[in-house]
Amino acid sequence: MEMKAKKITIKGKVHDVGYRLFLLSEAERLFIEKFDARNVLINGEQHLIVLVGGAEEEINRFVEFAESNYPPEASVDSVEVKDYGEEVRSIDSFRQSFMVFQLTKIAQAGVGMLRKQEETIKVIKEESEKTREVAREVAISEGEKTREVVERVREEVEKVSEVVKEESEKTREVMKEKLMEDVEWVKEEIIRIKATLGKLKEKVGVD
Repeated sequence: MEMKAKKITIKGKVHDVGYRLFLLSEAERLFIEKFDARNVLINGEQHLIVLVGGAEEEINRFVEFAESNYPPEASVDSVEVKDYGEEVRSIDSFRQSFMVFQLTKIAQAGVGMLRKQEETIKVIKEESEKTREVAREVAISEGEKTREVVERVREEVEKVSEVVKEESEKTREVMKEKLMEDVEWVKEEIIRIKATLGKLKEKVGVD
């Protein structure tokens, strides 16, 4: 069985879209023996360099797949295929290093998430403290306003009490004067009654 190797260069939006895992899965399905894939930037453009080696029939089938199938998030501008004359590492070796790389990315992402979580918690604590401070200031301000209102009410009550007291004094004076007038009137009436009785006694001859 003739062995051959190919170098496939894919250009476009090909990084961070799951492209290497996408091609690795197809290579394993086709029983490709040798496989390697790496993301590179050339003149600021994204490239995916794929190396495959194995039986000619399997390599041809893989090349056909790579030329017409892309991950959903990828945007491919071109696919260039050339013969490759150097050694390509085994697909098992690539799979192991790829998985280690992916686990490292996951770990780094996890660390980043934890850092962001800590920063978020810190921000929440700071904002909570600010909120409590504002609440305390509002409470103090409202408490001061309440004390001012209570003081004003107390002053108004005192004023009303003074007015009531003054009016009560006036009322008592008026009542006293009225009472004295009534007493004088009663006295005068008693005198008139006595005078009338005296005259009646004189007329009827009663001592």
